[in-house]
Amino acid sequence: MSVRKLKPITPGQRFRVVNGFDAITTDKPEKSLLAPKKRSGGRNNQGRMTMRYIGGGHKKRYRIIDFKRDVFDVSAEVLSIEYDPNRTAFIALLQYENGEKRYIVAPNGLKVGDKIMSSKKGALIEIGNAMPLSQIPFGTIISCVELRPDQGACMARSAGTFAQLMAKEGKYATIKLPSGETRLVLVDCMATVGAVSNSDHQLLVSGKAGRSRWLGRRPRTRAVVMNPVDHPMGGGEGRASGGHPRSRNGIPAKGFKTRSKKKSSNKHIVERRKK
Repeated sequence: MSVRKLKPITPGQRFRVVNGFDAITTDKPEKSLLAPKKRSGGRNNQGRMTMRYIGGGHKKRYRIIDFKRDVFDVSAEVLSIEYDPNRTAFIALLQYENGEKRYIVAPNGLKVGDKIMSSKKGALIEIGNAMPLSQIPFGTIISCVELRPDQGACMARSAGTFAQLMAKEGKYATIKLPSGETRLVLVDCMATVGAVSNSDHQLLVSGKAGRSRWLGRRPRTRAVVMNPVDHPMGGGEGRASGGHPRSRNGIPAKGFKTRSKKKSSNKHIVERRKK
């Protein structure tokens, strides 16, 4: 994996850093695993804007990803590593021995022609193999972790992220998450061995405002330039600072804890994330 710095032949390209896409092997997605993706432009079913700063952007088709990895004990061959416009990570196209094709979030280091497997009884500890946490040794780097059994992967799915299995006791495993949080998860939950691909994503530089528009993001109005009727930080004579930072509905920002003290999952969090 690598990144490319463009020659400054236009102002927008002067600071632009783009992905080298070395790992990508094809630009044609598997047609049977595509679904239409309708854009809302931030409007609801009455046509009223309910989310601001959303709209435009390049047309996309959704790639149907197998987050459950529920084809057990059947070997699959990696046919291609592909770009996915709906996520930061790359995706891998698998073909199982029974002929079925599925997309998964590609782990770092997975190559075309590799054989991988998903198993409840435990498979080899190799990149791309999926198994319950009960079958994974301590200290292993994992990704695409389930929070509840059979729910489908929901943690450590973004580009370059990974979790680490720290300990196992009874029916719970202790996992250190990408945020820095240490959490208990049931040992029946599935996880994939290896970190997520495209770790260079953090090095990319957009270069110009227009690229945000390609991604469907409209310009965001700062709170301090609004009027008092629009935001608690608005108003004032001249360039007022806006006072203490807070959201549009008055909740303080920058360190104010909003998590409920009565939340039932609090007992599963061993250590909160670092600021």
